[in-house]
Amino acid sequence: MKPVNFDYARPGDVSAVLDLLKDDTRLVKLIAGGQSLGPMLNMRLVQPDLVVDLTGVAELKGVDDRKDEIVVGACITHADIEDYRVPDVTHDALPTVARGIAYRAVRNRGTMGGSLTHADPSADWVSMLSAIGAKVTLRGPSGSRTLPVEDYMIGALEADLAHGEMLVSISIPKLSARARWGYYKSCRKTGEFAHAIGAFVIDPERQVSRAVFGATESRPIVVTDARQLLGDLNKELSSSAFDAKAADAMIEAAGMVDAIDRKIHVVALRRAIEQAH
Repeated sequence: MKPVNFDYARPGDVSAVLDLLKDDTRLVKLIAGGQSLGPMLNMRLVQPDLVVDLTGVAELKGVDDRKDEIVVGACITHADIEDYRVPDVTHDALPTVARGIAYRAVRNRGTMGGSLTHADPSADWVSMLSAIGAKVTLRGPSGSRTLPVEDYMIGALEADLAHGEMLVSISIPKLSARARWGYYKSCRKTGEFAHAIGAFVIDPERQVSRAVFGATESRPIVVTDARQLLGDLNKELSSSAFDAKAADAMIEAAGMVDAIDRKIHVVALRRAIEQAH
């Protein structure tokens, strides 16, 4: 099957993209790497009147290295992260996660902003960036707004985008020297979407202790104060201190009712701790 006929535009800046998004008379879809939208077009799951190609917008590929964070454009690719074309400020957390996304051909074209906006619960970036405490910046007719990654995804395949808005950048905190992190995803084979994800970041200097249960039926379950699961910030991280019962209770309270599913997610977080960096 092939897509329905649609118009195509390749603007050169964000303002021009926003002008195209204003049009209420037709369905407009943005495309960057096309690793999600491309198949959806071919299967006619979406039938836009206009496809707007973002690859000509230089701002969306920029990197701004600031004092406490690095801000990357929404069209930075997974391979840009994997190959360190974007400076690593996460003690190799993001490059490691990038290397585990699908296959190299996908990583060459797929973008961080596209992944977050597609909002697949099983995708990697929404879980790891939530664990790190990253934020997204959106721009639209009313100006710009910034919100945490975990709040940007409001449900399966649903992002918090108002009419006429687009994601322009992701702000990633710089981890301090004593920070520890872990990431584990359960897949039947390489390249598949995950069945369960466990991720955490401990950063004593910034008083951060966050854990994430990802690849759920909806948005990731984010524990913004994970000391009950990970132990004291100032003590050595140990998997023996991990409280599996508390983890199970947290995700059950968040709505995960299936006991086997909860067990898989608890084990994923345990393994992330066991493989901590």
